[in-house]
Amino acid sequence: MTTVQSGQDLKTLAEQAGRDLEDASALDILKWAADTFGKRFCVTSSMEDAVVAHLASRVFPGVDVVFLDTGYHFEETIGTRDAVDAVMDVNVITLTPRQTVAEQDAEYGPRLHDRDPDLCCALRKVKPLEEGLTHYAAWATGLRRDESPTRADTPVVGWDEKRQKVKISPIARWNQDDVDAYVAEHGVLTNPLLMDGYTSVGCAPCTRRVLAGEDARAGRWAGRGKTECGLHG
Repeated sequence: MTTVQSGQDLKTLAEQAGRDLEDASALDILKWAADTFGKRFCVTSSMEDAVVAHLASRVFPGVDVVFLDTGYHFEETIGTRDAVDAVMDVNVITLTPRQTVAEQDAEYGPRLHDRDPDLCCALRKVKPLEEGLTHYAAWATGLRRDESPTRADTPVVGWDEKRQKVKISPIARWNQDDVDAYVAEHGVLTNPLLMDGYTSVGCAPCTRRVLAGEDARAGRWAGRGKTECGLHG
């Protein structure tokens, strides 16, 4: 396993790997991450599907899979997490915000997600992830370039400046057909909501079904001028 210590070393490593691995397969990208970082590498998953977790488990059995339980998830999402934990060779780690929904309501007022969705995401997603990633040097995501214009330039390996970590997006070059084919070939667990008109699954109060002709993330924070939760930018 490669030993990399300082943030500058990690940044240099990430930028070089992004160039070297641009045309590599998702499995090869994840194998590089496992070989380079070992237990200092994890996968993050929204439990929309378990594709990246499944890929990572093939090259790194028992890999940590980090899930953010915001307190606002659909029951189907929690069920997908539990199923992944039960049947896949991964170690699911659930992160929770410092405040319960009730405690947040008491401090900020009910339905903060409607009045200030950026603050709600910061409290229930961004901060818990920052704390949960403390002991890791690198984390993998399921970001894809085809999902929305804001993700079109996603590198397969890049530098997370905010968290000072290597950020790996092994399926960045995939499209939905690639995902569907992998799910079918390997019997990968997916969130049941994907069969019910949802193409991107987030918190229940801020997610709707997608209409014909809309991009995959159009159902997230619809009508609110918001496209990302803050985890990825």
